[in-house]
Amino acid sequence: MSSIVIKNIGTILSGDIDNPILKGDTIVVTDGKIAAIGGAEIANGIEAEKVIDAAGSTVTPGLFDTHVHTSLGDYAHRQFASNFIEGELHGGVTTIISAGECHTPGRPKDPAGTKALAILAHKSFAALKPGGVKVHGGSVILEKGLVEKDFEEMAKEGVWTVGEIGLGSVKDPADAAPMVEWAHKNGMKVQMHTGGTSIPGSSTVTAAQVMATKPDVISHINGGPTAIPLSEVDKLMDETDFAMEIVQCGNPKVTDYVARRAKEKGQLGRIIFGNDAPSGTGIIPLGILRNICQVASVSDIPGEIALCMATGNSAKVYNKLNTGIIAVGREADLVFMDAPMGSVANTAVEAFECGDIPGLSIIMVDGVIKAAKSRNTPPCKRAAKVI
Repeated sequence: MSSIVIKNIGTILSGDIDNPILKGDTIVVTDGKIAAIGGAEIANGIEAEKVIDAAGSTVTPGLFDTHVHTSLGDYAHRQFASNFIEGELHGGVTTIISAGECHTPGRPKDPAGTKALAILAHKSFAALKPGGVKVHGGSVILEKGLVEKDFEEMAKEGVWTVGEIGLGSVKDPADAAPMVEWAHKNGMKVQMHTGGTSIPGSSTVTAAQVMATKPDVISHINGGPTAIPLSEVDKLMDETDFAMEIVQCGNPKVTDYVARRAKEKGQLGRIIFGNDAPSGTGIIPLGILRNICQVASVSDIPGEIALCMATGNSAKVYNKLNTGIIAVGREADLVFMDAPMGSVANTAVEAFECGDIPGLSIIMVDGVIKAAKSRNTPPCKRAAKVI
């Protein structure tokens, strides 16, 4: 077995909202998974293939982006930009969830084509992994004419997510609810657009429609980019237990409202973070870090808790995945971060809370270093390095 020892960690943020800060300064990774967490003594007797000196910086789980409109390959057709997924890696994102390949040129909208695109995108990204990012593509866009057997066939081929309902011809809960039942029956996770119309062909979706359809995720509760009224936000928070997704390409005022009210109601574990890009708003490689900074610095959420919204909370929603939390047996998708040079902060958590994007040094996926220094964040005060 090949092992990596990570030593001199300043803070270990677990990503688990029930236990966000772990004791210890050492992590041992074996064959791509976390084997031990604790003090320096856990590395005794290990013949490490590689030793990483964290230099007092913070180690976190790799971040999730739960809302990306992928197309085939690492290309953003909406913005005519290439390598955008690899750019997200340099913003600490190691796991991406497709919200539907709606920007694919000539996207088929008949049942056979819709099903084929979902299977193709799922299998393509399973093999591609741009920059090392784990992209869970092929979230099927619901179109009229799909039947229960189609969901069985897609699930058999590995498709396990439904793109945000409202992008396709299925918009009304009367049409969507049976398909959601078929999807759930086949182990799929379901997202649903919420708020105003985002692109031609999509539709405005109200709280009542979401509640009648019963998805797993309220896509962009803060708007994508147009938000529902605050009274509708209250209804979704008070009368459902669906995950509430906050996106960077959304309404910042509603973001603050949701975060503060969730804190008051003890619902911070329901919040997950996405970008909702590529979109008309653009491509935001640091979007998930920006989400963390916003709720920590503006909405008075502790930085270590805000980090959970981009990691462990998402992992609990998309619970087929063995990442997003630093714990023994989890995949070693890890990010080394610290306060950026020139910041008033001294740690990554303090940087989040004062509104500064942390600097990222090493970004690791399955125990393999995919970037030794982020090309997109400011430089760290303390940078991890291989010794």
